[in-house]
Amino acid sequence: MQLIIAAVGQRQPAWADAAYDDFAKRFPPEMRLTLKAVKAEPRGGKSTEQLMAAEAHRLEAACPKGVRRVLLDEHGTRLTTAQLAQRFEFWLGDGRDVVFLIGGPDGLDAQLKGTADESLRLSDLTLPHAFVRVLLAEALYRAWSLRNGHPYHRE
Repeated sequence: MQLIIAAVGQRQPAWADAAYDDFAKRFPPEMRLTLKAVKAEPRGGKSTEQLMAAEAHRLEAACPKGVRRVLLDEHGTRLTTAQLAQRFEFWLGDGRDVVFLIGGPDGLDAQLKGTADESLRLSDLTLPHAFVRVLLAEALYRAWSLRNGHPYHRE
C-alpha cells in the first residue's frame, strides 16, 4: 500500500521539508509515503470559491485513480494514535492506496470534499500548512510503528 500526501503549496520552509523527508524515509518499501505538492492558485482578483476550485483541480490531478481519499479537515474525525493504527488495518484490507488531501490557505473545495471516503482532523488548533505535512507524516509513521510492534511508539 502506498500513502500519498497531496497538498497545496510547493514552497515550504527548509525545516519543514527536512522534517517531512526524515519521516517519509522511515517507512518500509511495502508502505511508502510520498508527497505530491501542487501549486497554490495566485491570490488576487478571484473569489475564494474560484481559488479553491482551481486548487481542487490540481489536487484531483495528483490523485491516482481508485485511491481511498482522506481529507484533512477541521471538522474531520478525531483519532488517537491507536485508532489511526486500526485505520491502517482497514486500509490494508481495502486494498487501495490512500491519499491524504491538504487544501490551500482557504481550505478545500466543497465538490472535492464530496469525493472523500473519510475525513480526519489533526488538531483542534489552526496549524501552518508546512507543519501539517510534518505532523501528518509523523502521525502516520507512529501509527505504522504501533501496528507493527516497532519501538518508536511507547505506551
